[in-house]
Amino acid sequence: MSRKKSRMPLWRALIALAVISASLAIALTQSARLGLDLRGGTQIVLETKDASDTDTKADAESTDRALEVLRRRVDALGVAEPTLSRSGERRIIVELPGVQDPREAAEVIGRTARLTVHPVTGTVAADPEDGTRVLRAPDGEGGFLKLGDAALGGDGVRDAAAVLDQQGMAGWTVALEFRKDATAAWADLTGEAACAPQGAPERRVAIVLDDRIVSAPGMNPDVACGTGITGGDTRITGGFSQEEAQDLAALVKGGALPVPVDVVEQRTVGATLGADAIEASTRAALIGLALTALFIVVVYRLLGALATIALALYGLISYAALVALGATLTLPGLAGFVLAIGMAVDANVLVFERAREEYLGSRTKAPTTLDTSVARGFGKAWSAVVDSNVTTLLAAGLLFFFATGPVKGFGVTLSIGVLASMVSALVVTRVLAEFALRRAAVRGRPGLTGITTTGRVRAWLARRDPRLVRHRRRWLGVSSLLVVVAVAGILVRGLDFGVEFTGGRMVEYSTARTVDVDTARSAVADAGFPRAVVQESGDGGIAVRTGDLSDDEQQAVKESLERHGGTATVERDEMIGPSLGDELRTKALIALGIAVLAQLLYLSVRFRWTFAAAAVSAMVHDVLVVVGLFAWLGKPVDSVFLAALLTVIGYSVNDTVVVFDRVREARRRDPRTSLERTADKAVVQTLPRTVNTGAGALFVLAALAVLGGDSLADFSLALIAGVLIGMASTVFTAVPMAVALEGRAPARPAGRGPLPRDGAGGPLEARRARRADTGAVV
Repeated sequence: MSRKKSRMPLWRALIALAVISASLAIALTQSARLGLDLRGGTQIVLETKDASDTDTKADAESTDRALEVLRRRVDALGVAEPTLSRSGERRIIVELPGVQDPREAAEVIGRTARLTVHPVTGTVAADPEDGTRVLRAPDGEGGFLKLGDAALGGDGVRDAAAVLDQQGMAGWTVALEFRKDATAAWADLTGEAACAPQGAPERRVAIVLDDRIVSAPGMNPDVACGTGITGGDTRITGGFSQEEAQDLAALVKGGALPVPVDVVEQRTVGATLGADAIEASTRAALIGLALTALFIVVVYRLLGALATIALALYGLISYAALVALGATLTLPGLAGFVLAIGMAVDANVLVFERAREEYLGSRTKAPTTLDTSVARGFGKAWSAVVDSNVTTLLAAGLLFFFATGPVKGFGVTLSIGVLASMVSALVVTRVLAEFALRRAAVRGRPGLTGITTTGRVRAWLARRDPRLVRHRRRWLGVSSLLVVVAVAGILVRGLDFGVEFTGGRMVEYSTARTVDVDTARSAVADAGFPRAVVQESGDGGIAVRTGDLSDDEQQAVKESLERHGGTATVERDEMIGPSLGDELRTKALIALGIAVLAQLLYLSVRFRWTFAAAAVSAMVHDVLVVVGLFAWLGKPVDSVFLAALLTVIGYSVNDTVVVFDRVREARRRDPRTSLERTADKAVVQTLPRTVNTGAGALFVLAALAVLGGDSLADFSLALIAGVLIGMASTVFTAVPMAVALEGRAPARPAGRGPLPRDGAGGPLEARRARRADTGAVV
């Protein structure tokens, strides 16, 4: 048995060394893939629609074909490191790093680009509306051209390129090279047109792109009748600029989309804003983590210092996992990464507090060594660590499946962080602690470990011995009052939903000179949008939010602002279509509903339904209070707020599970003690952990709120409120409600009779009195 015990630390050390070595190798040889909100660029989300003219359905197969066409178009545009992927059955996500003006990209990418070549059968002055295929002549003269059936299509084009015609002085043209099977069709078409008299409209052929004639060249006199142009190539002329010729060549070369597409979402982030966000978040993370590390070292001394080393290695492991999985690091994801480090303190604190209890409790029993106390601390904290992390993983998983864009990255990094924190706390910290506690210098000075003293919070609680659960009606009344105030804020003030949930467009501008809000509002009204919402944004920036706003109209708003503030730069641009806004709003409600049900189901399996109901009630209380706070403050409710809210759900249940885990353990050990007294002891025993863990998270969140920039301020505010409210609701809502529900529906373990209810005067005390009268020894 002793040989097995001696081998276990070696195995843990080897596992820890292997994980750290692999993580270091990945971190040194690979770099993280940054999202567009960190490196700048444009993201466009397209949704395919059924093609009425070809009866092609918009399904996964046609969307995949459209994706390949778009990939060829983007490659022809010359964008560096573009990313295209299908999302769901009918959506395509296009990411274009470095593209700051989305107008050109959206126009080129989103066009169907169905190219056809037709014979011209005549001209008319106006559209006859009798079913004859007519299109307006490209040169603006000659009215409309009557077209025959298409002789060939875009699939017959092998290559297309923008060419400057310097010899013929035709300017920029598009050179087409036909495939072998289309060469004969082109020769037949041009040969037939060459037979028409000079100057007749029938001597022309029409090159049509998406029901618009882009060029209608006439046959030169040297083209032989019946022979036509046999070289297999031609040029499209039309007075193009270089940019227009390049765009047209990209469309023709990419081919036609099999189904039409609509732009349902469009986001643009300036490169400067992304760089500033990285710098601000990194600075906030370093300061927050330094404060957290200092706090842990002060409270737990040597073990705290070892935990700080383990946290640094945890950061390395999380980063390596993120890179190895190929996940994209977004701004909310970066915040989730930082937050997960703060939350990783929780597992270490749980272990250290249990080790402290084991060591201090041994004074009244058989003496226990330091290493034995720490080993027992790890063993007894295991169930609480697992339960609390599973609840956080449930929230993170919902974010991954229901969120879109950068917020999905938050769910990914939070999930990776939670899993890595368990490895860090239960393997790395344990290896370091076991190694340190075997040193003679530490054994001779046990006070260095930080677990041999009671601690100020625990000592104060031991002196006061608070009976919080006795006043449960008072605490539940206060909780109910907070919910009423929060709901009143939601009903009276309403929620300021972001464009993700309402649809529309939100653009943030920075100007060379500071423009006050009233002047900016007047400038936006002059541009034709008097009902747009205009607010300050960041350091002197202006945010404009409105319903429908095309790219040209956005440019008009920008030019209007420039008349008052000089050069204006688009720092952030988000456009959400109405259908997608409704869908995201529905998904947000579904995510919150599933979060509640998932937590209720998991806790019902791990605990009794009464405890599960109490924990979920406290969680709903926390969510309503945070939402109500944002309603009263007039803060925006957007996808980033949803990420914060789901994190609050995980954190709230995390806190409650730790207390309930201690209640469960105490009831198994002594099922005859009243639940009220057991709950009071559990709160007192876990309160130091709650305070220390909350302080660790708050240090990081406060740094993010102050230094993380405007984009993370509201996110941090929601989480700070959630952490504080969650700490209070565990003690004053979840525990009192669990005791109240158990009093109404007590558990009845087989062979033991009903568990005690709450307080004096219950059935337990009556049975004890009867046993005392009979002299029975129990």
